[in-house]
Amino acid sequence: MTGGILHQGIGLSVPPFAYEPFDDVVANALEQPTPLLVALDGVTDPRNLGAVVRSAAAFGAHGVFMTERRAAGVTATAWRTSAGAAARVPIAQVTNLTRSLRRCQDEGFTVVGLDADGSTPLYGLEAAIGPLVVVVGSEGRGLSRLVGEACDFRVAIPMSSEVESLNASVAAAVTLAEVARRRGLAI
Repeated sequence: MTGGILHQGIGLSVPPFAYEPFDDVVANALEQPTPLLVALDGVTDPRNLGAVVRSAAAFGAHGVFMTERRAAGVTATAWRTSAGAAARVPIAQVTNLTRSLRRCQDEGFTVVGLDADGSTPLYGLEAAIGPLVVVVGSEGRGLSRLVGEACDFRVAIPMSSEVESLNASVAAAVTLAEVARRRGLAI
């Protein structure tokens, strides 16, 4: 029944994951005192998707969105990796990520893309205290060209070693933790 997927001795058949409409995710975020959304640009590993959703929930994000095509969807693996956070954080799929980011900008969000070569250091990101969309690039190539051009800032995470970059979900977690700290939400 599980198709070889790791389980705990029980299997359950459930309907496909029900994504929220993108407009509703944005509208609900805008009702919050300091809106925070996470966008995924070509993240294809469902474990990374699940880990990003879990970090989004842990650090106060109000929603996650990604493209319908050429990206991981909320599968059993993503759900399990999210440790239940996929039930608490609204998740939307969009047809065109660049257009969706521009829509967020029109609504007052600052859009920041995580980029190892970014000119803005994460710890100097003053925009973190306002309405924000954090864009996480794909595991291999990072941000796509058009998505990178749509970002207001390209943010780099300072690292002290010779490691060139972090895993997509780790970079998202580090960034979201810093945003939460700047907003006074971190303990």
